[in-house]
Amino acid sequence: MRRSLVVGLCLWFSLTLVIADANDSSLEGLIWSSAKEDSAAAAAPVVHDADGFDGGFSSLDSMLQWAIGPVTKQGLPDNSIDVSFAGLHSIRAMIEEFLLHPPSRDKGVFLWLAEVWAVVWYIWGERNDRVFWGHSDPAKLKDTAQDVKQLSPSEIKKRQEEIKDLIEELKLPSDAKLMQIAVDDLKNSSLSLEDRHRALQELLVLVEPIDNANDLDKLGGLAVLTRELNHVDPDVRKIAAWILGKASQNNPIVQKQVLELGALAKLVSMVKSDFVEEAIKALYAISSLVQNNLSGQKLFYAEAGETMLQDILSNSSMDIRLQKKAVFLASDLAVTQLEKPDEAERPFFGDRFFLKSVVNLIHSTDIDLQEKALIALKNLLLLRTTKAQVLKEFCGLDAALERMRMKLKVLMEEEDHRDYAMDVEDLRSQVEQIFLEKLGKVPT
Repeated sequence: MRRSLVVGLCLWFSLTLVIADANDSSLEGLIWSSAKEDSAAAAAPVVHDADGFDGGFSSLDSMLQWAIGPVTKQGLPDNSIDVSFAGLHSIRAMIEEFLLHPPSRDKGVFLWLAEVWAVVWYIWGERNDRVFWGHSDPAKLKDTAQDVKQLSPSEIKKRQEEIKDLIEELKLPSDAKLMQIAVDDLKNSSLSLEDRHRALQELLVLVEPIDNANDLDKLGGLAVLTRELNHVDPDVRKIAAWILGKASQNNPIVQKQVLELGALAKLVSMVKSDFVEEAIKALYAISSLVQNNLSGQKLFYAEAGETMLQDILSNSSMDIRLQKKAVFLASDLAVTQLEKPDEAERPFFGDRFFLKSVVNLIHSTDIDLQEKALIALKNLLLLRTTKAQVLKEFCGLDAALERMRMKLKVLMEEEDHRDYAMDVEDLRSQVEQIFLEKLGKVPT
């Protein structure tokens, strides 16, 4: 019963936060989700891949759908629902943020208090395990909201304090406790595959804050995740790599810990996996481990990482998401080389086949990939060992840049694409300028 109260209250808190956010100006803007909307949200992917932010949820709705699990055809959770600890963690964080920084009176605070108050009384009064969302009558809740609108600031503050006290009484688990539970589950060799996936998904959410990521090693989490890279299930390997990448991103402490566990070699081999999602997350983890990390980059080269990158970039049938991550990593490695002018440049940066594979990406129909290729070429052109003559005669960079200019000119005539096309054209012009300047220094 206590767990039902925690789940019901937390889910209602998060739901009303969504509604309060949607009502930007007044209480009258009340929006009630339809069954169709809920079903569509349930069918949507839980997580989305992105170059800048790899992991997490694209929206609060998608996080809630993952947190509450299965949904019935009517759009409401079924009686067998199991709310994950990580879902509660995310919801708890939102609740605490709301209580610390409540919205103003024109941002839905009345609606939020009314619904929370109604569901608290409903759960406590009914004591029914089937109450997860409160199942309160929307019309009654709206009437309650109107009543709350008449409350004075002191009365609103009093109710807010009472809600805060209730949350404290429920004693929701700390992040460290949630991570320890997930890690202990993963250590259990008899854990079902479904529960293993769930534990990994919980860690994927929990390692987002840098303090949590820093605690993962002392909880035994990094060692467990490194072992999971060898699991027979590709989804387990994929999520384990994803977590390692997220925890390591811009985090030298975790980078060092993961590298010392020897995870990089396994990740490089995973990039060659027949399971494309596993390969994508493995390459993401590699990028996170070697970014701004000289030790990590040395290990990367020792594992023939540059050959791996060239294989991805030169294969036109390769998944475009892998190519985007590969060219992004190549560009990042070139930047590191530029920041260390006294160190000898890696031969592969000037390799004509590698350079041609990057130039060929300019011909892609995906403008985002084209942009990433331009950024990489700009950085590569700034290196001493990159020969402009090779880029012209073997790679055909001049012709590729001109064709791209013509395509961007057409795009700039379309209102929907104009701004982005202009930005890419500015980048293309910079690459062309550097190329021509460097070409002028080459004897003809």
